[in-house]
This record gives sequence, structure tokens and C-alpha cells, in this order.
Amino acid sequence: MPIIKADLHIHSCLSPCGSLDNSPLNIVMRAKSLGLQMVALSDHNSGENLPAFFSVAKKNGIIPIAGIEITTQEETHLLSLFPTLEKALKVSATIYDLLLPIKNNPEKLGDQIVVDEDENIIDEKEKYLNQAVSLNLEATIKLVHEYNGLAIAAHIDRFSYSIPAVLGFLPALDFDGVESYKIPCPIDHHDFKVISNSDAHYIEDIGSRFNELDLKTPDFAGLKEWFSH
Repeated sequence: MPIIKADLHIHSCLSPCGSLDNSPLNIVMRAKSLGLQMVALSDHNSGENLPAFFSVAKKNGIIPIAGIEITTQEETHLLSLFPTLEKALKVSATIYDLLLPIKNNPEKLGDQIVVDEDENIIDEKEKYLNQAVSLNLEATIKLVHEYNGLAIAAHIDRFSYSIPAVLGFLPALDFDGVESYKIPCPIDHHDFKVISNSDAHYIEDIGSRFNELDLKTPDFAGLKEWFSH
């Protein structure tokens, strides 16, 4: 198979810290213009913009990966990628139930917009999404693996919300890989596979970091196999 150009960590208008311009449609069209072939939408603690993203991506020849960036009880970020849209949505519902009933204040914290593939607003999430869920890191990894997902320690070389920044080190837990802004990764990552993504919250940042992956198959199964070797 040819090398797959992939950005596996992008936020949409559902993330309160994301731009309202980051609709699934705009994300896909920007990714397509940059020659990205595989893209993961990974909003904070929710996957509710994934249905629109999957629909638009498939129509435009982009391989969609279902992601959620989960904030654990320790205030660390775990990038989780799932084999199907359905499994991601089940985890999304579980995570939303585990959030504290803190109402979002759009004027102060940002909008949390769910849209369809034509950019029509269909919902606005009431609970503030960018908060910690009531699951610790180990339990969150276990939840992701119960749905056959990939549990990736997010942006481990960042000073906020990374596991090393919060805990002081990267524990030898059952991660499938790690994400680093810098390559080579400056943090001891226990020889886990390393990826680097844009973590884009704005359209212009999509593809600012990406991966060139030699996958046996251009899909989640190929991605999972790549992480395991």
C-alpha cells in the first residue's frame, strides 16, 4: 500500500475551545486541499459531530477515523480512536454521563455546536465539555479498549493537560501509542509508537503536523496493526 498522509487529532465547533468555522464540512474540505488522506475528528469528551464528519469525509474521498479526546480525572488528555462510528458514539454517551452537571457558558467558555453535514445546527451541548470525567487514566484506557479502540497519550511534550506534565512522568500503562508535537519526541515514551498531529482548533492549523504511515490497509484496522508493530 502507498504511504497514507494522516492528521489524527482535529477539533470541530463542538469543542468549546474550537473555532465555529471548524464544521465537519470545512475540516474535510481543508484536509482534502492539503492532500491529507486519513483524518480523525477528536473533540473534547464528545463524538457528536462524528456522524456529519463521516458522511462528508466519505463523499470526498477522505478516510474518516472516529476520535474523542477524553479528559481523565487527573486532568490529563487521552486521544482515543475507535474502529467504528457506532462504538465511538457509545463511548461518547458514556463519557457525557460521567461529566459533572456544569452548564456551559458560551460567552465565556465557547460554543459547543453539533451540526449536520450541511452545517445546520442540530444541537448545542448543555454540559461544559472541556472538564474532567469521573474516570482515572487507567480506567479510561480500559474503557477505550473495551470498545476495541486505541488509547494514545496526547501531546506528551506539552506543558498543559499532558500526562507527564500532570503526573511528572509517563506511567507504563496500557497505551497503544503516544502523541508528541516534536519529532523526535523529547519525553521518555517507553518505546511506544509516536505520532504527531495538528491538534487543530482552527481551520488554518489543520495539517500543520501530520503522519506518513505505511499501513497494510487504509482504514482503522491498518492503523491498529501499525501501532501494534
